[in-house]
Amino acid sequence: MGLLEGKVALVTGGGGGIGRGIVERFASEGAHVVFAEIDPERARATEAAVPGSTAVVADIRDVEGVAALFEAAGPRVDVLVNNVGHYGRGRGAFHEQSDGEWDELYRVNVEHVLRCSQTAIRSMLRETCGGSIINLSTIEAFRGIPTRAVYSACKAAITGLTKSLAVEYGRAGIRVNAIAPDVTETLQVPYSKWVGPDEQHLIPAWVPIGRFGTPDDLAGVALFLASDLSAFVTGTTVHADGGTFAAGGWFPTEEGGWTNRPRRP
Repeated sequence: MGLLEGKVALVTGGGGGIGRGIVERFASEGAHVVFAEIDPERARATEAAVPGSTAVVADIRDVEGVAALFEAAGPRVDVLVNNVGHYGRGRGAFHEQSDGEWDELYRVNVEHVLRCSQTAIRSMLRETCGGSIINLSTIEAFRGIPTRAVYSACKAAITGLTKSLAVEYGRAGIRVNAIAPDVTETLQVPYSKWVGPDEQHLIPAWVPIGRFGTPDDLAGVALFLASDLSAFVTGTTVHADGGTFAAGGWFPTEEGGWTNRPRRP
């Protein structure tokens, strides 16, 4: 018997990166995993590779995308992972950013989390089954990040939502927690491409645990929060960051930019 045997789990952005890692781990533990993926090729590839998974090609930022995901899952939802998020387009000073850029960040990082969580909670209350909601935050919700202030604010909102929903719905058996990753290989932050052979020796200086994270690392944390192993855990954020939050933050470069990977620590 797997840790999620017989459970129905929903994952947004499940076709690649951390999302796919979670889909694979949940399915391996006995869950039927229904995942939303905006890229049709990634959706088909993941569904074909992961027995027990169902792909829904949808843009989760849209009302119709959320509806399609929950319709495919059916009436009962035991686990929801709000994985989709993005730091936005190119870096720019806060005072130069447009309303359109802010709206884009809000839609991809906050709005669909509210909608998906509300829909899942309604299902969990109706079916009286309780459940677990897991939100993907980021280390940037807990420290400053120059030129990404609105992204940081959006992710801080997710951690606040996590705590508030956990308190509001705890007596209904619904647990709500978050995961705050950092330095983890994903589609958005491909560290294997960014860090060349001449910088590999610096990784232990950047990451206390001595390596970058993988989607499987985050999937293990998600499995813990989705399963009964965390039955007494709610309203908290797990920092799955290899120790970077404990170690420090961002540093200015000689070129006038900012980095969290100093070449000369």
